[in-house]
Amino acid sequence: MRVITSFIPVLFTFQFLLLIPFSTPQVLDDSSSSNNVTTISPRTLDAILQDCAFKALIRPKTGIPYDAQVPKNLSGVSVSALRLRSGSLRNRGFKSYKEFQIPIGVLEQPYVKRLVLVYHNLGNLSEDFYPLPGYSYLAPVLGLLAYSGANLTGQDLPELNLITSDNSILINFKDVKNAPIGSVPKCVFFDLHGSVQFDILLPGNVCFTTQQGHFSIVVENSKIAPSPEPAAVAANFGDEHNHHHGGNKDMSKVWIIAVSMAGGCIVLILLSLLTVRVRRTKRSMRIQQLEFAAESNETLHMASIGGTKAPLAVGTRTRPMIENDYIP
Repeated sequence: MRVITSFIPVLFTFQFLLLIPFSTPQVLDDSSSSNNVTTISPRTLDAILQDCAFKALIRPKTGIPYDAQVPKNLSGVSVSALRLRSGSLRNRGFKSYKEFQIPIGVLEQPYVKRLVLVYHNLGNLSEDFYPLPGYSYLAPVLGLLAYSGANLTGQDLPELNLITSDNSILINFKDVKNAPIGSVPKCVFFDLHGSVQFDILLPGNVCFTTQQGHFSIVVENSKIAPSPEPAAVAANFGDEHNHHHGGNKDMSKVWIIAVSMAGGCIVLILLSLLTVRVRRTKRSMRIQQLEFAAESNETLHMASIGGTKAPLAVGTRTRPMIENDYIP
């Protein structure tokens, strides 16, 4: 009896230990429903949303979107599923699937007879799943992923590769915040491999893409401080002027004197060079004139008069003649 009595508490303890592992995950799940969203990676999120979207396809009709429910820890995220025939998507496209406009000529690889387009709107959890340092989101992150529609009960299915031929897939963003003054909004694209690309934003808050993934509109965080009010600018200028008035005035006088002296020296040098140049030019011209005269005129005899030599005319060429021989 003593052995049996001592064995009963041990039995109850063993049963209690067996129950702990089954009850612990439920407690963690409840606590994680609101606090552990950031521990979910984007690719894990895609798998969770794919499972939610496929659960909404109960006897689905082709070409009709079906909104799905998400877990409580993903409150604020919207998911939808659209089942299409591959040939219909290629020949007709799909004009309006939420914010996405799918053109004609879209193909999928590998080929499937039916495919499911899963739509994501991450809402206020956009920055949690797709953080982008240095940028601010002006619109929620939207996603478009394609899966095979052959097995609607499948989980963690691989995505199909969408290929556009000529036209691009357009994303018409609806809930867009106003961009700060002076900033330029951009389209941002997150592919399934973790890379990020930026592109121009078309008028009307429209982005375009040629492949599936996640998209949004962002603006670069401005590092320039906002401009102060005019009154504050005037006050700061007045204080600064009064504080440095004496020093600035003295420095300005010194600069004026230095510039004036330098300018005067430069002017004097230029005038001196110009005077020397003019004198040399005049002298050169005089010498040329004398040389020209010496070469063109007849040679004159030189005679010494005192200590000076001067040209001397020996005689005249024509003798003077009386106009008539009449002598009264």
